[in-house]
Formats: sequence, structure tokens, C-alpha cells
Amino acid sequence: MNNRATATVHGWLLLLPAMACLAIFTHWPAVASFIDSFYSTPRARRPARFIGLDNYHQLLADPIFWKAMSNNLWFAIGTIPASIALALLMAVWVNDKIVGRTWVRMAFFTPTILPMIAVANIWLFFFTPQYGLLEQIVGFFGGRSTNWLGSQDTALYAITVVAVWKEAGFFMIFYLAALQALPPSLGEAASIEGASRWTYFRRIQFPLLMPTTLFVLINAVINAFRMIDHIFVMTRGGPDNATTLLLYYIYQVGFSFWDTAYAATLTCVLLVLLALVAFLQYGFLERRTHYR
Repeated sequence: MNNRATATVHGWLLLLPAMACLAIFTHWPAVASFIDSFYSTPRARRPARFIGLDNYHQLLADPIFWKAMSNNLWFAIGTIPASIALALLMAVWVNDKIVGRTWVRMAFFTPTILPMIAVANIWLFFFTPQYGLLEQIVGFFGGRSTNWLGSQDTALYAITVVAVWKEAGFFMIFYLAALQALPPSLGEAASIEGASRWTYFRRIQFPLLMPTTLFVLINAVINAFRMIDHIFVMTRGGPDNATTLLLYYIYQVGFSFWDTAYAATLTCVLLVLLALVAFLQYGFLERRTHYR
């Protein structure tokens, strides 16, 4: 065996453990969920049987599924642009030479390193009716008391605020790294030409940050559709499914109602939805974000 063939074999052997883990814990569960979606849920004395598209017909007629889908879309619309814009703003700010820059960076990044359950409990204190910190601030300015997590009109917005607060600091790190990788000569040239800070950001910095923005956007979309921790601790999907997101509904169906076949059907829909979003992001946006 020549050296090239030996190097190829060694390369595949090094990749084999990672590929095995990827196949066992990612690809096979997706394939198994797709197969299970065409079967009924097995019971103690009733094995699973092939039922074709019955689970998908049930899904189309399920009002809670459509409610969860609608909630998730509004949640994504609220969290994705806000968290990315806030992350970019924070990164540009802490990239400058400001007083206490290290402490400001640490303050922005702190929510990211907190466990999600801890974050949810912190914000439960903020949103507690009559006694919470937010209620104290609103009451100080003469506002009326509001049950932020107990009202259908405000519960989803409250969850959205928590998600943005948690994720913006994480995305800031990527933008900060990208800003520090830009050549200082670009800023010096823009300053010599008399360009304002806004012009420099809009014409030079932001276009060069587009690959980072694409990466952050992909992560933001994934986070918007995998949110479950905050929902589980803060609202349990209530009131009246006002904060039920798609992944939380899958959890409820699979582990509370033990309808594993229908949960597999919901999982397939979620995977297809994320695949379509990924296709649009890579097929449409990637060609417009990398510069040669």
C-alpha cells in the first residue's frame, strides 16, 4: 500500500468515531422517527401497527399543533432579529476603547454562561405579579399591575424577552471576534477620507461581517425552534397554550401523553421545517455574504 492510500485509510479511521456518533445519535433517530410516524403507538398488549398517513391527518386537524406552530413563528420573528441586532450593537460598542471595557464585556456575556433553568427562575422573580422587580418599576411610575406570564396577551412576549436577553451575549462573542479580525488599516483609511463612524460601519464593517451574520442567523433560527427549558419552568405552555412552542408540544405528546408515534410525526414536521430554512439560508443567503 502506497503512502497516499495509507494516509487515506488513517484519515477515515480518525473520522470513524465521530461519524459513528453522528450516525447513531443524529441520523438514525431522525430516520427512526420518520418510520415511527407511519405506525401507531405501541401499548402494553397492542403492538405498533402500520397506519399509513393517519398520524399526519391527525396533525393537520390538531388545533394545538397549529397554535404551537403560530407561536413558534412569532417567537422566531421576535427573537432572531432582536438578538442579532442587539449582539451587533454590543459588539461594536465593546470593541471600542471605552472605560471598563473588560467589565462591560463580562456583563454582556454573563447571561450566556448561566444555566437556562437559573435564567428562567431569575425572570420568574422579575415577572411575579405585584411583588416582582418589573412590577415594582411599573408601579413606581403609576402603571397598573399585570400578570405578565398569566395573560395570553403578554406571556409570549415575556418569554421572547428572556430568550433575547439570554442569547444576545452569546452572539456578541462571534461579532466581537469578527470585528477584531478586520484590518485596522480599513478604519485608518476611512478616517483619512473623512468618513463618519456610521458610514464606516455601514459601508465597510457590516458588509465584511456578513459571513458572521449568516453563522449567527443559523444558530438563532435553531435556538428559536429548540426552546423548551424556559417554557417548562416559567409557563408550562400556558395560559391556554399561549406559550406552547413546537418542541415543547413534542415533549408533551411524547412524555406526558406517551403518544410516541404522534410525537415522531411532529418531530418529522419540525425537521422538515428546519431543513427548508437551512436550504434557504445556504442556497440564497450564502452566495450574498462571502466576498472574493
